[in-house]
Amino acid sequence: MSKKDYYDILGVSRNAGIDEIKSNYRKLAMQFHPDRNPGDKQAEEKFKEASEAYEILSDSDKRHRYDQFGHDGLRMGRDYSGFTNFDDIFSHFSDIFTGGSIFDEFFGGTRSRSRSQRRQVGERGSDLKIQLHLTLEEIATGVEKTLKLKRFLVCDECNGSGAKHSSGFQTCHQCNGTGQIRQVTRSMFGQFVNISTCNVCNGSGQIIRELCEKCRGEGRIQGEDNVKVNIPSGVEGGNYMPIRSKGNAGRRGGDAGDLIVIINEKEHPEFIRQGDDVIYHLTISYPSAVLGDEVEVPTLLSKEKIKISAGLQPGTVIRLKDKGIPHLNSNGKGSQLVYVNVYVPTSVNSKEKQIIKELAKSENITPKKKSSHKDKDFIDKVKDAIF
Repeated sequence: MSKKDYYDILGVSRNAGIDEIKSNYRKLAMQFHPDRNPGDKQAEEKFKEASEAYEILSDSDKRHRYDQFGHDGLRMGRDYSGFTNFDDIFSHFSDIFTGGSIFDEFFGGTRSRSRSQRRQVGERGSDLKIQLHLTLEEIATGVEKTLKLKRFLVCDECNGSGAKHSSGFQTCHQCNGTGQIRQVTRSMFGQFVNISTCNVCNGSGQIIRELCEKCRGEGRIQGEDNVKVNIPSGVEGGNYMPIRSKGNAGRRGGDAGDLIVIINEKEHPEFIRQGDDVIYHLTISYPSAVLGDEVEVPTLLSKEKIKISAGLQPGTVIRLKDKGIPHLNSNGKGSQLVYVNVYVPTSVNSKEKQIIKELAKSENITPKKKSSHKDKDFIDKVKDAIF
């Protein structure tokens, strides 16, 4: 739906607390509610935007992924797809208004609350974690990976029900099919009713009469599965991506857990990452440093020719703009920083030694003033290495 910044939609800062987020959403929901703005498409759109923003920012996991990856992270994380109708919005946010949905409270409506009232059947599967190792080149471009996983899958014999036949269920004798146990307590203050989930049928209202032979009533079996993951460019080690419903299948029809993909960076043979910049160490010859030159250096995705100015000093850093890592969740790229060093031979033959001795006599070679040992010129370094 919306591609606007969720914080801007709710009018809060990026470090806003949940109370401020909830308060601002509540005000916007009341202001742009369709019952108060009949036929106003713009108000309807703003209402949907506010609801979408609240769903993300009120969930700590989704908010963390949004802060890291933006809208792309939400799509590639938990298959977030927004709301399809008002009933979906109304029931989803009923928790922020006491006593019912926001529309029952403020407009006296009778909107559906089927999501919150729906009985949970089965047991949710556990989450899985996997380490995904990426090269800097893959991080620079983004990449699709196919992960081969060993996990619990929905039993294909009983379709996850755990029963041998579709008619292999009977009403739970403990709760009489309600899925709930009611306990009435009387006191001097009146009568109190405590409602809890039935511990026999786990809230489903039914028990299995004849177990599935393949999964033995579990509704799931162990197997292997391939999961495709799209990694956006610009991620770094320590980032993680939750993939909805790709963890272990739940027991007896329960929801599947999530797959948590944790990003690791492989060590690169030539580059060192520094934020969104990459560092490359280039060593040139003494003649190239003195006379100037043009050399070719590798970048993450290609090669680049750089100019060595005459008289270039060791330790000079040449910046190659936009040759680094793309900024995650924003436009632009980092740079490639080329640290230039001058090669000093550890040994020379007699002819080379004589040439260097003659060269050392030149006034242009020897510095006029030395302030410290750190300021030794190149010829001094060569002489120290040889003599």
